[in-house]
Amino acid sequence: MNKKLILIVLAIIASLAFSVFAIDSRLKVTHYTVENEGSETPLRIAFITDLHSCSYGGSEMTDLIEKVRAQNPDIVLLGGDIFDSRRMPDDNAITALKALGAKYPCYFVSGNHEVRHEKLDEYKEIVASCGVTVLDGTHTKMAISALSTEPDIYGFDDVTAYENLDSQLSHMKEVTGNYHFPESFNVLLIHRPENFEHYADLGFDLVLCGHAHGGQWRIPGVLKGVYAPGQGIFPKYTKGLYEIGDSKMIVSAGLAKESNIVPRIFNRPEIVIIDII
Repeated sequence: MNKKLILIVLAIIASLAFSVFAIDSRLKVTHYTVENEGSETPLRIAFITDLHSCSYGGSEMTDLIEKVRAQNPDIVLLGGDIFDSRRMPDDNAITALKALGAKYPCYFVSGNHEVRHEKLDEYKEIVASCGVTVLDGTHTKMAISALSTEPDIYGFDDVTAYENLDSQLSHMKEVTGNYHFPESFNVLLIHRPENFEHYADLGFDLVLCGHAHGGQWRIPGVLKGVYAPGQGIFPKYTKGLYEIGDSKMIVSAGLAKESNIVPRIFNRPEIVIIDII
């Protein structure tokens, strides 16, 4: 075999290996730690968003469910677009909700896909029937008996359920008592990250979002995302931990895969685990 042919073969092998790694869609777990001076007992949150009713472990969703269980979370938060309004049937989403709702305290907010086609009320009924608490402009204490101080969790429907962003923010101000938060640690569960500046102005300690799908295409160390809905080309908030003043926001790359028109590149789907210590 001559050198030219060897180089061609090696180039093909390298290209194939690169392609397989680039479009790797295996589910991973990403960990974050958030410090809170008022927390006497650690709290572990499993954050799941943008499932889009995709399959993880067949019809029983065993891969997703077992990965969550292996992390032993105190609570599960669901950040919207658990269902898909265009391409995917609801079965996988319902299976996951039932399994998680039967084992953990779970809280859900809507994403734009739940709001579409005037199906929001129907989806909320399905979620509630799975033993999951729906947050739609409401707040509550996280029901975790092991904690000495239970954090407050706030949740709001996706902005597409409102007339506009100003209407959503006005509602958020009403619910938060115009910035008069209780002394305990407070968490905002909301679908979209692009409005982080407004959430920070409201004084939330921790904001959890999805929607951006990690920017869809990423290049490690170089590019943090090509496109995200609501943010456009080269978005600012795609995946990771962001801070404005005393507010922190964690954005998950989410779980959408076969529901996507284009594949994820260097952007594995993820379950996010947050330890509040």
